[in-house]
Amino acid sequence: MPADKPSVAPPAPPPPIPHGIPIALEVAKRVAAAAEAEAKKNGWPMAIAIAEPTGALVYFLKMDDVQYASIDLAMVKAKTAAIYRRPTKMFTEALGNGHLMFLTFPDLCAAPGGLPLVADGKLIGAIGVSGGAGHQDDIVAKAGVAALG
Repeated sequence: MPADKPSVAPPAPPPPIPHGIPIALEVAKRVAAAAEAEAKKNGWPMAIAIAEPTGALVYFLKMDDVQYASIDLAMVKAKTAAIYRRPTKMFTEALGNGHLMFLTFPDLCAAPGGLPLVADGKLIGAIGVSGGAGHQDDIVAKAGVAALG
């Protein structure tokens, strides 16, 4: 790192979200449907993955015309948000600030579009979305999170 650029401290991790009962299939379908509706509204073809807290896939939805790379990206974003219990965008920002140690973390996707799914204060899973620019993926993922109520 150049001497004239001050180092920014990595963000402190958020308080851990306690684990809850893994997301049920019907709830996962509702979350994915809300995300898909947001993607359709904006004309963004997306891949949408819902994982349980272990990162295991519970439900997957691929819209027509989404790029094939987005299939795996959506799943790894969901897994990252689930197992690290935080938004994938946090890793994006940390890497942008020069904190390259995150590149050594296993099963990590440091791209926006992965968000934890929390019900009654407990982590029940995560959503991962891919197919657009990072901010578009985040918008669609947030619509899915909102469906939890």
